[in-house]
Amino acid sequence: TKGLQPLFQTEHFALFDKPSGLAVHPTIRSKEYTLLDEIRYHFGEDAQLVHRIDAETSGLVLVSKNGYAQYILQEMFKKKEFVKKYKALVENELKEELLIEKKITNSNGLIKLKMRTSEDGKASSTSVRPLSYEKVKNQTLVIAIPHTGRQHQIRVHLDSTGHRIVGDPIYGLDEHFVDDFLNGKVARSERIKTTGASRLMLHAYYLEFSFLGTRYIFTSKQNFADED
Repeated sequence: TKGLQPLFQTEHFALFDKPSGLAVHPTIRSKEYTLLDEIRYHFGEDAQLVHRIDAETSGLVLVSKNGYAQYILQEMFKKKEFVKKYKALVENELKEELLIEKKITNSNGLIKLKMRTSEDGKASSTSVRPLSYEKVKNQTLVIAIPHTGRQHQIRVHLDSTGHRIVGDPIYGLDEHFVDDFLNGKVARSERIKTTGASRLMLHAYYLEFSFLGTRYIFTSKQNFADED
């Protein structure tokens, strides 16, 4: 354990406020310390992730402590009976709200985990609302609400509209740079120069749902926009 504490917990579930750069569970590229290590340290082997967010994305992650809670909460996520909101810092000025309804599929290119918009893809929908615009950097802070749950959905949708997320090491970039980044060959300074930040500027800041008759509303304590 590295000391990450749950933001909130009940008898049945807990909520973590995950930092950027921490994978939620082991993958081929990330076999070392993950959020799942903290979850099992605090709550034992029966504890499970209810949903996932990308390693580079910071913010709220819901965890079940037992099989009963896991079943109820996962059904809730499958049926979209929750509200999840993200904040993102994006390139260029966004002046009005957007409803992005572009289908998403695998890119089938050099980068296997990369997705793209395509008429052959799965139906996907994201609402985006501008909060503030930084003229000097030409960046807009937005709220993004995904209405479907495709891989990298917010990242793909924003990039497809000319509003790539600042710090994104995969979308809107040369694939050879992306391949080098994924293989750990890119220095922090080069990453900042190429992507605009040292991390993906996407943050899962709000989660609202009902469990056993109680309505829960959570907001992250992190001020992610101060990071770069």
